[in-house]
Amino acid sequence: MSDAVDLFSQQQANRSRSHWLIAGFVIFFAWLGFGGDIILLEMSRGEAAGTRWDIPFLGIALTTYALATVIWASRAGSRAILGSTGATELTAPGTDQERMLVNVVEEMAIAAGLPRPSIWTIPDPDPNAFATGRDENTAAIAVTQGLLEVCTRDELQGVIAHELAHIKNYDARLMTLLAAMVGAITVVSDYMHRILFHRGSGRALGAVVPRKKKGGGGVLLIVLLVLWVISWILAPAISRMLALGVSRKREFLADAMSAQFTRNPMALATALEKIERSHEPTRSIRRGAAHLCIADPLGRRVNLKEGWLADLWGTHPPMAMRVARLRGMAFQEQKRAQREAGALAQPA
Repeated sequence: MSDAVDLFSQQQANRSRSHWLIAGFVIFFAWLGFGGDIILLEMSRGEAAGTRWDIPFLGIALTTYALATVIWASRAGSRAILGSTGATELTAPGTDQERMLVNVVEEMAIAAGLPRPSIWTIPDPDPNAFATGRDENTAAIAVTQGLLEVCTRDELQGVIAHELAHIKNYDARLMTLLAAMVGAITVVSDYMHRILFHRGSGRALGAVVPRKKKGGGGVLLIVLLVLWVISWILAPAISRMLALGVSRKREFLADAMSAQFTRNPMALATALEKIERSHEPTRSIRRGAAHLCIADPLGRRVNLKEGWLADLWGTHPPMAMRVARLRGMAFQEQKRAQREAGALAQPA
């Protein structure tokens, strides 16, 4: 399969995943809200009109919150992510490293056929980088100070080309949406955990468990309540399940496109090896934005493994596998160049 086919299929897949991710996010919040309204309505049946839960306040509030989060994420999510890392926009480079970074981004943007994204630097000694933004016209690339210090110009080209590939593939948009949605679910889930369990020993739940009603209605209500509470408890894990829309395989395609843009697969390979040798986590980048980075900023062991479990919970493929693939590309490129040189050397 050609690189062009891979690119177009990845772009289409990411558009589709973005739509499904948004739909799943809104539906999940609607269930949490309107499910709670149904429980409260059933529990208040038979009470006076002024005390019945007749208006679905929870459903309206949580669904509105979900829709507002989607709109905010598409318009301002990238700025929020950059702000959370302490990144500052590089508008007037003042050092040789910063001037090299600007030149490399401009060169690689031309090679990728993209507008030049805004450039941001993060004051963190651990080498890392990520791309974010709604589309190619609002995209941003952020690199840590540590990356500028350890990478040669060629290696920096490989890293920047990798991030531009994420922008071109619409990975950046999908991952930005995901970061905002995971954060929104975590905030609401933590708040509900305090409400449901703040008394300890399950007494908070016992206060709202409905008494048995005639005709078995109480049993059905208890089942609905249990499912609703479990949804709140598992909300952080469910948000991670939504992240399945972001496959670890996206990194392999971005690596391959970086090699295509730079014509130098070894540049990215050696950069990844330097990043891997750094044992310190990227402290400026939080868990919610970890999937955006070229390497896992948290140093989680799951990203060192293969298999379905690692595919489920990991955000990046094993670095050794990525480097091996890039070295294989470099070997094939070297063999091709040797064949062409030999053909030219032969007499007509």
